[in-house]
Amino acid sequence: MNYFCDLISQTFWDLPPNVIVLAQNVTNPDVIGQMQKVWNQFVQSGQIWALLIGVVVGYAFRNLTKYG
Repeated sequence: MNYFCDLISQTFWDLPPNVIVLAQNVTNPDVIGQMQKVWNQFVQSGQIWALLIGVVVGYAFRNLTKYG
């Protein structure tokens, strides 16, 4: 763990202070509302069906190619 901490500190030691961002200006803090909007768009566009078909086909392919 000590080696990892030293590596991180050496990596960021030479960076100028304006590169490291400690805070951001949040313009729309409604995270749950944004997630709901994205999910509704995902369902309305039909991408949910592509996801479900991909999961089923992938699971079947995995079972067909599994050894043992």
